Amino acid sequence: MRLRRWLQPGMGVKRWLLVMFAGLLVLAIGGAQFLRQVTQNLEPGGAAQAVVDFVTLQFLPFAVRGLLIGALGIVLVLIGAWRLARNLTQPLRVDEETPLADVIYQKRFLARGPRIVAIGGGTGLSALLRGLKEHSSNITAIVTVADDGGSSGALREELGIPPVGDIRNCIAALADAEPLMSELLGYRFPGGTRIEGGPVETEPGGLGGHPVGNLLLAAMTALEGGDFEEGVRRMNRVLAVRGMVVPASATPINLVARTRDGVTVTGQSTIMRTRAIDRVWIEPADVRASHDALAAIAEAEIVVLGPGSLFTSVLPVLLIPEIRRAVADADGMRVYVCNVATQPGETEGYDLADHVEALLAHTQPDLVDLVLANDDLDAADHGDAPADAPKRARAVEPRWPPDVEPVPHLVTDAVVDVDNPHHHDPERLAAAILRAWEREGSTVRRERTARIA
Repeated sequence: MRLRRWLQPGMGVKRWLLVMFAGLLVLAIGGAQFLRQVTQNLEPGGAAQAVVDFVTLQFLPFAVRGLLIGALGIVLVLIGAWRLARNLTQPLRVDEETPLADVIYQKRFLARGPRIVAIGGGTGLSALLRGLKEHSSNITAIVTVADDGGSSGALREELGIPPVGDIRNCIAALADAEPLMSELLGYRFPGGTRIEGGPVETEPGGLGGHPVGNLLLAAMTALEGGDFEEGVRRMNRVLAVRGMVVPASATPINLVARTRDGVTVTGQSTIMRTRAIDRVWIEPADVRASHDALAAIAEAEIVVLGPGSLFTSVLPVLLIPEIRRAVADADGMRVYVCNVATQPGETEGYDLADHVEALLAHTQPDLVDLVLANDDLDAADHGDAPADAPKRARAVEPRWPPDVEPVPHLVTDAVVDVDNPHHHDPERLAAAILRAWEREGSTVRRERTARIA
């Protein structure tokens, strides 16, 4: 048992140990008073008196007797309290090797973390959540429902439910047993065909290519009578995630794009490979947002947009009118996390200012208070990228400021994953966001209030 961790401020243990000790002390005084009354008329030198003298250690010196009994009492109280706490908190422990004090401290520390909303989808949002969950359990991930490819697209077509793939990945990222849960929920049944540069195409009517997590979410929705939002809520509870994952809407959304040449492209899986995108929109345009999503944004201290595919992950959520208005009216600091690398197709050739201009052109000019960008360009342009990484991806060049008014604050930090230079490092990214909030949060709120006034 790590005594120093148990005594650390914020554990919520010491005060109750003192209360317990005070109660036992009062009980001991009462017991001593009762013993005195019972034994005061005993015959000196009798058998009963001898038994009482032995039990109360009268054969020891007074000082030694007091110290011995006091030390024994403290040891018994601590052992009892520790074993009681251990048994009561056993369900909270991920594994037997994690010290109980660490488990309790982590839960207490995370419960006091800032209220954070993360908006987007894909691998970028999952990476962000993996980092944030080490700093707070007050996290809500609002996930796009515009995916139409792979297993998600097949279940969407067959069952009429919103796509579940990104929701599954976010739930796995927030789970306590995250590596194991990611493997389990992401396990794909044998079969299906991987399309180059795209998702795994499933076998019609079969399990081939479907991940376990997608099928679980579909089953939860069916158990709730087709209520997709409640199905996702139950999945959060069953897997005991740190925070909450909610769909942007309970209605499947179709994403449509127009290129600079005037060509119209339909479907998220196609748009993500399309170059020179000029405009994207959703159908139906007036889709209702998730109630949980709107409530979380209103209460958030930090609202994070991205990272993730700009046109196919972040914007499909913000193009829902109710969510866009909620973000615009949010009291918390609104942060746009720009990708560390361009994406072949939708953001090929984009620099930092291009990302921000496209985001605000599709929403509203004052939607973002702060932009967080990577400044470790050598790592982001590293030549030893994974073999399956897109070959045309390049580090996002830090051109600033964008052609917008008002110009958001810019914060740069080394947030790239040096082992996978086309993605963010979860720990670095989460730490950078929280540093920016602590350093810039009050400033951006004052400036926003001044603009409104």
